[in-house]
Amino acid sequence: MKENMMFAWIASWLALVGQLIFFMGVALFTGDWRYMMWSFMISIIVGIPSIMGTYKRNQQLKAYKK
Repeated sequence: MKENMMFAWIASWLALVGQLIFFMGVALFTGDWRYMMWSFMISIIVGIPSIMGTYKRNQQLKAYKK
């Protein structure tokens, strides 16, 4: 089965950065910065392990191809 690592990288970065950017816009629009605080914590909890897992799988695929 072919794995689409580009999609995995995009999803990982969107989980980390995209969510922050979206909720920063919400916080700017509403003036309530708690949106930003909570989204930061959630995006770090979800985004960092996602990026680490994608990186690890990418390294495994590169080692397998050699």
